[in-house]
Amino acid sequence: MNMKDVVIKENGFEYIETNPGKEVLLLLHGLFGALSNFEGIYNAFKERYNVVIPILPILELPLRKASLNSLVDHISDFIRFKNFDGFHLMGNSLGGHIAQLYVLGCNSAGIKSLTLTGSSGLFENAMGSSFPKRGNYEFIKKKTESTFYEPEVATKEMVDEVFDIVNDRNKAIRIIAMAKSAIRNNLEDKITKISIPTLLVWGKDDTITPPFVGEKFKELIPNSKLVFIEKCGHAPMMERPKQFNSILSDFISDITV
Repeated sequence: MNMKDVVIKENGFEYIETNPGKEVLLLLHGLFGALSNFEGIYNAFKERYNVVIPILPILELPLRKASLNSLVDHISDFIRFKNFDGFHLMGNSLGGHIAQLYVLGCNSAGIKSLTLTGSSGLFENAMGSSFPKRGNYEFIKKKTESTFYEPEVATKEMVDEVFDIVNDRNKAIRIIAMAKSAIRNNLEDKITKISIPTLLVWGKDDTITPPFVGEKFKELIPNSKLVFIEKCGHAPMMERPKQFNSILSDFISDITV
């Protein structure tokens, strides 16, 4: 089943939801994220939990609103619209950054746990010092492959999608604006206020948010647990799905006991 086939569109939101009425596991994707990034979690948790994946309007926001704060507002509005309470929140890469800002803004009300994996918020080495030239497919291919420990995880479909974004001027401008917004929103002096149980899952070979970033999150977030996954890059839930899902499942189970 293609996950795109079950996307719900209502009230200005686009999202996937598996089991209304069950405990919610809310997943936030990254800057170049897609529904397929969470396919492993979706398949492993969709029966036990209400897995909810909102599609962030990163490429659709008006340019003047292309910022992390606008995405946090979008998620806040979505959570109010769905009337979620007592849910588990997880974010990868930029999605983790948004999750942190949401938790800090709502004083953790209604959130049972936070999971961050390859999250920005402290340090991120994404596209380097300059955005790639249009038409440079090989550069995009190598950059996309560098997300993972095993380059073959970056499928042609994935590379083509990133290439399309980079070569669309309107999309590229929004990506750059969002990346700059992430840099401005450094949370080192704020995340000590996150008090809810927090799981940090990091690829040992992450080159975008290297292992020292996970260690710094562990140092700053009081009630946090850090787990490293060997031979794994920036997206553990994609590259090592079974191991990631086992870690996440144990963490949530320990909280809900």
